[in-house]
Amino acid sequence: MDEQGNARMVDVGGKAVTQRTAVAEGRIVMSAECFRMVREGRIKKGDVLGVAQVAGIQAVKQTANLIPLCHPLYVTKSDVAFELDDASHSIAVRCAAACDGKTGVEMEALTGVTAALLTIYDMCKAADKRMMIQNVHLLEKQGGNSGDFRFEEPL
Repeated sequence: MDEQGNARMVDVGGKAVTQRTAVAEGRIVMSAECFRMVREGRIKKGDVLGVAQVAGIQAVKQTANLIPLCHPLYVTKSDVAFELDDASHSIAVRCAAACDGKTGVEMEALTGVTAALLTIYDMCKAADKRMMIQNVHLLEKQGGNSGDFRFEEPL
């Protein structure tokens, strides 16, 4: 915050350019029938995971346009992957992002996960309006002044 208490973007001008990476994860839980429809490719809007993957990658690149105080970054990597869990009728989404920059890519990874989860919700809402998005969090980050971080266990 500035002297008047206003929000401001942090000045990273004096920081060194370093390689930075981040991985975030989240999950969406749905009904057994909706889960089967996703797995079998029977959702009317199309390929749920294919579209969600593109949405997550696109969101990583647009983070600074969505989060007011984020710096625009030149992202060098953005991967979105899914893990389907038959027992819980859930889909875990993991997003990895990387850049060579003066600030980290945690927000980009978190935004990628969130956009992919919201896309799954949007594509499946006609089949199941009771879906729940859960546990969006940073798994790990590397680089920068604050050092490395690895999520060990929930609070």
